Amino acid sequence: MNVSVERSFAVAQDAADSLAPLRAEFFIPKRSGGGDSIYLCGHSLGLQPRGVARVLNEELEHWEDLAVEGHFASSRPWLPYHEQLTSSLAKLAGAQPLEVVAMNSLTVNLHLMFASFYRPRAGREAILIEQRAFSSDQYAVASQIRYHGFDPDTALIEIAPRSGEDVLRTEDICALIEREGQRIATVMLPGVQYLTGQRFDLEAITRCARRQGCVVGFDLAHAMGNVPLRLHDWDVDFAVWCSYKYLNAGPGAIGGCFVHERHAHAVDLPRFAGWWGHDKSSRFQMPSQFQPIAGAEGWQLSNPPILAAAPLLASLPLFDTAGMDRLREKSLRLTAYLESQLQARLSHALNVITPTDPEARGCQLSIRLHRSAAEARAVFDSLAAAGVFCDWREPDIIRVAPVPLYNSFVDVWEFVAALERALQ
Repeated sequence: MNVSVERSFAVAQDAADSLAPLRAEFFIPKRSGGGDSIYLCGHSLGLQPRGVARVLNEELEHWEDLAVEGHFASSRPWLPYHEQLTSSLAKLAGAQPLEVVAMNSLTVNLHLMFASFYRPRAGREAILIEQRAFSSDQYAVASQIRYHGFDPDTALIEIAPRSGEDVLRTEDICALIEREGQRIATVMLPGVQYLTGQRFDLEAITRCARRQGCVVGFDLAHAMGNVPLRLHDWDVDFAVWCSYKYLNAGPGAIGGCFVHERHAHAVDLPRFAGWWGHDKSSRFQMPSQFQPIAGAEGWQLSNPPILAAAPLLASLPLFDTAGMDRLREKSLRLTAYLESQLQARLSHALNVITPTDPEARGCQLSIRLHRSAAEARAVFDSLAAAGVFCDWREPDIIRVAPVPLYNSFVDVWEFVAALERALQ
């Protein structure tokens, strides 16, 4: 892309963007003085699709009019409600419908997956994670190790970037797996790292780990709906995600889970069971013995929370309309444009810690300012006061994500201009 620092270039890019009309499908927060804010925080909470209120109100009306009969007699019966989400989620995950299910929240799903896929024994009790994993992942993993009677001080292997670097190298991850693989029970890494925005090479990591006999799972909170995934083809054992970031399903929305089809009929695989995971044909006969549904649905515990799942019925069709390939192409251009503007106008004041290789990142760039932590925080606060939504991570990182579903090239230009003013 031949890039200009003039605003007119961004305007022209938006005019030529076939996905630009999707922006009108979302509510953009307004500035205090009027006009759209600059919202670049979809990595934390996606914007509300305009169709959400309609879907939620319809479910409230079904509850009002039908009460318990809404499970069977509404226009979208609650009993199989989550099944409406399966096809779209499978496409985003690069999976077969059998392999995905919308259920619970991310960390709950992570614990459910570990109940089945972390089966430690003496000599092979370790879990591999990244040193700077999201705290919920760290807590969950350490608690699983303790629950199984091992010590996280010895059974938790944390991999860190090389000295002086901010992101992990795939060759270093694979080298550690090859070196320690015989004592690693489960590998648990992110699809996209929440702090740096680094996209992990899940295919290479999975291939390396499976050669060592390790079970492989991924946290896709920052990857689902952000980057293309092919979980089935990559032979991943399990994955979990939330839906309130790039999937735009709202705060506390229902999460999701992937379980590879080779585990679909593993009825003897240990798991924490609940009645919604029981065979559908006999579920309401209340048998005393649990018979799991084949596939990812067999890990369900309870009937789905309808009001937490409904927003996905407004959001997922937008992904179906756009297609992940087109969204990714726009994401690459938006992120490259953001990087180029930062380098051209503000390279003296900051550096981007997200990889420069487009294939090694999603749509998030993480920025470190050449200021003290207190001064950098003051810059962030100035951006917020000016109606710019991004976010701050201690001690010195500003995270920015131009999301292709609703962000524009003008959004990016306006952000860099606002950052330039805040730095002054």
